[in-house]
Amino acid sequence: MRLLNTYAGYLVFLLICSCTSQQTKEHTESVDTPEYALLKRTLPNHADQFVIELDSTVQEDWFEIDSHNDKIRLSGNNGVSVASALYYYIKNVVHGQITWNGTNLNFPEKLPLLSEKIIKKTPYEYRYYLNYCTFNYTMSWWDWERWEKELDWMALHGINMPLAITGEEFIWDNVYKSYGFTEEDLSGFFSGPSYFSWFWMGNLDGWGGPLPQSWKESHRDLQIKILNRARELGMTPVLPAFTGHVPASFKRIFPNAKLKQTNWGNDFEDTYILDCDDPLFAEIGKRFLEEQTKIYGTDHLYSADTFNENTPPSNDPEYLSNLSKQVYEGMRSADEEAVWVMQGWLFYSHRDFWEAPQIKGLLDAVPDDNMIILDLATEIEPVWKRTEAFYGKKWIWNMLHNFGGNISMFGRIETVATQPAAALQDSTSGKLKGIGLTMEAIEQNPVLYELMTDNTWNNEPIELNNWLKSYNLNRYGAVNFKLLEAWDILVQTVYNGQTIRDGAESIIVARPTFEGYRRWARTKLNYPAEDLLPAWDLFVEVSSEFEHSDGFKYDVVDVTRQVLANYALPLQQQISYAYNNGNQEAFKMYSTEFIELIEDLDRLLATRKDFLLGPWIADARGWGTTPDEKALYEQNARDLITLWGGADNRLHEYSNRQWSGLMNDFYKPRWEQFFAEVQNNWSDFDQNQFDEAIKTWEWNWVTTEKSFPVEASGNAIEVAKELHDKYRSKIEPLIAKMKPIIYDY
Repeated sequence: MRLLNTYAGYLVFLLICSCTSQQTKEHTESVDTPEYALLKRTLPNHADQFVIELDSTVQEDWFEIDSHNDKIRLSGNNGVSVASALYYYIKNVVHGQITWNGTNLNFPEKLPLLSEKIIKKTPYEYRYYLNYCTFNYTMSWWDWERWEKELDWMALHGINMPLAITGEEFIWDNVYKSYGFTEEDLSGFFSGPSYFSWFWMGNLDGWGGPLPQSWKESHRDLQIKILNRARELGMTPVLPAFTGHVPASFKRIFPNAKLKQTNWGNDFEDTYILDCDDPLFAEIGKRFLEEQTKIYGTDHLYSADTFNENTPPSNDPEYLSNLSKQVYEGMRSADEEAVWVMQGWLFYSHRDFWEAPQIKGLLDAVPDDNMIILDLATEIEPVWKRTEAFYGKKWIWNMLHNFGGNISMFGRIETVATQPAAALQDSTSGKLKGIGLTMEAIEQNPVLYELMTDNTWNNEPIELNNWLKSYNLNRYGAVNFKLLEAWDILVQTVYNGQTIRDGAESIIVARPTFEGYRRWARTKLNYPAEDLLPAWDLFVEVSSEFEHSDGFKYDVVDVTRQVLANYALPLQQQISYAYNNGNQEAFKMYSTEFIELIEDLDRLLATRKDFLLGPWIADARGWGTTPDEKALYEQNARDLITLWGGADNRLHEYSNRQWSGLMNDFYKPRWEQFFAEVQNNWSDFDQNQFDEAIKTWEWNWVTTEKSFPVEASGNAIEVAKELHDKYRSKIEPLIAKMKPIIYDY
């Protein structure tokens, strides 16, 4: 796709739109159209003030907004473009906002008309969305109502290429049973619902299962709804393809099959990969796509990741080329129009293995026009720059941003504002065809996602200061200079994106220790903790002016949470110093304060549904059709966000959450046991012995059934003010006492 870089080209585009619109524009005011239905879901009280016109004669995505017959006219070439026009109007004309964490749709009864037409065209053919991990770290328990909201969010934000892997287990169940596999053969294959992402990528089998048939069938139906809605809005979903992952029982059915054992390396059993040279590889791949197409249809885009966080058995470029060729031919045998969409994560995560010859070997076997590479974490490390833009393949610039669903204010905000456009204009960027969001989890840091998606209709870098003024107006309903000052501090601190890969965790979520961090409770900040305090002061100072702003209430809780989560570290270090100095009185005082801090955080987080454990558990149980299924799903939900796997799993805390309910019910009693054990064994406390003992308690928590509040309680602003009064004067003196921590991870 060529950009309209010249004024003359732009005039040609306008002329084409003008001429063709006379012949092909279609008024779609009926509630029966997908576009108008989205409009009514978004602005139910104002929908009758809009008209919608579709004109698909121009292939590149575009939209127009103008006034027509005393109504606001939204024109575009498909549903996503029309929805984008609607959201552009919401943000730039009436100054509203729709995010996961706060919405502002406080508009006058009569919406303003436009004095001049607004015309936008995107330079990006593809706007990709989702990561395999998102389907578990956030979406494990979503029902159709929640998916419908997300599909609307996607369309409003210009997404046209979502990954769509819900219900894949139903297809695999059908395929393997067609070969004679029994329920018993497959019972150790399918994982529980919390672990599908890693099951689909071949990292693990069976963990969290056995998977009930009711789940397979219900999520087949859910996937059909998701795909129907995505397609009717003009999206092209990416469906999965076969990469060789087979059940351990495969040898029973096919004793002569060529299998390779592989291990992810995170304390799970081996999985089995069918050799690409085995004739069954192509046969099963074709049968899978045929079955999938029969039930879910196809848009000819297929996701396949051959070695996700697994090292291939050979670094021979010829071997890798042959494997890649077989995967692609498996797609093509079932669909001649197949395009392989590959996550480029392996080139980042295992860069020592994937050097130029290996990457070229893997990619060159597939025709350039039949492969799209997702540069999965471009804002962290642009792999395209060390691969000659993926050696001629189409590729997409992505923001990964969040790992594991951790709750932390973090992001590379300047990079996100400027670098997509910089890559677009770089003569060495090759076939850059899109931008995307590939986070492991969503529903946090809304500013990063509003900013990233604003690149969709831009081919120039975003000027961040001006953008933040608009963001403040849209989010809070007014521009306040103290809040702008606070946001300037946030840009320089939590959102500066320097030093660390992803957001820091609080020491609170760590398995208790005297050390300042654990492997997956990484407490290193990318700014001095005290530098965030003035932003907190400013948010609290103006809070009475924004008590009716949903977005402000989320933000004041999040800033307060971040400050107190940071404060936990110098407080915990005082506990450590007291123990090492034999000062039992100081140990008791600081450990009491630490427990009180956890309780205060739990109460703060309880004021926002965004930070509640209860919905996660309730939604999991809601999918169960029997008491046993409900218990299984609750265990899956509890396990993922705490131990991740079994009691000895090395990924414990990887997906930690700072949620109300989890603070008081999991982290607090764990630390209380630690403090009690230290006091009872003051002279000879054994950290390793404690770690082994606490694993049993942790696993008991994972397997417990207990409900938690599903609705928020308390006043967010009042609690934030109260905690500011209580803690503000304590924080800097304690930070000043803290010795530097030598981080080794």
